[in-house]
Order: sequence, then C-alpha cells, then structure tokens
Amino acid sequence: MTDPEISSHLELVQHHLFDLGGDLCILEPDKVRFGMPIFPADRVAWLEQVLDKATDELPPLKEFVLPGGELAAGHLHVARCVCRRAERLCVALAREEAVSPNVVPYLNRLSDALFQLARLVNHRAGRGDVLWNKAHKRGEGSTAP
Repeated sequence: MTDPEISSHLELVQHHLFDLGGDLCILEPDKVRFGMPIFPADRVAWLEQVLDKATDELPPLKEFVLPGGELAAGHLHVARCVCRRAERLCVALAREEAVSPNVVPYLNRLSDALFQLARLVNHRAGRGDVLWNKAHKRGEGSTAP
C-alpha cells in the first residue's frame, strides 16, 4: 500500500481487529464479572466516517465491480471477502452465545469500507473500477465459455 492515508486507516483497523478478537474470546458474563470493556461503538462510527469520505471521492457506482486493478486493491477485495466470512461466523456465534453489540456492525461496516477503499486505490491510481462485462454472461464479446 503506497497511499499513506489508506495505509493509516488499515493500520488502525488492525488494532481494532485485535480488540475485537479479544472481545470475542471472553464470555459476556466474564466481561461483566471482571469489569472488562466491550468493543466500543465509536469504532463503528469511525468506520462510517472513513466509508463516507471514500465514497465522496469516488464516482457513483452504476455497474457491478470485479475485484482487481491495482495489486493493493486486489488485496483489499480479498480482505473484504474474509471480513464478510467473519461477519457470517459472528452472526452464527451470536445465535449460540452472547456477542458484544458492536462486533457484527463493525465487521459489516468494515467489509463495506474495504470495498470502497479498494475502489479508492484504483481511482487514485487513475485506473478506475474493473467493471463486470454483462456481455460475458451471455457469451458475447468473448471467445471463452
């Protein structure tokens, strides 16, 4: 990642994810018993600000975006997929155990932020989004099946 602003955001996200993991590994009754803080809501609000700022800089989406473009954007798209998987696992966990109220919203906002940051990396590199070519779906415009 060569963009210092995005790099700074991602470093903070890494710290947040360690806090989130720590929150998940302690049962909710034990947090209360030992006076441990829960994963804070301000982390979700911060992600929404990052998301809004990135969205404001980007052209509106009119097509589906394929993962790709700059190498950093590709990595961010992979991270988004991993984040979505973590979100689904936390939703499943919440059906069995109490989960802090800000964990799932944070992961949900993070996956959206990673998507927009991937778009932003491509935009700032002058590449733009890699758009889905609907013609490939119908077999037009390609020799591949």
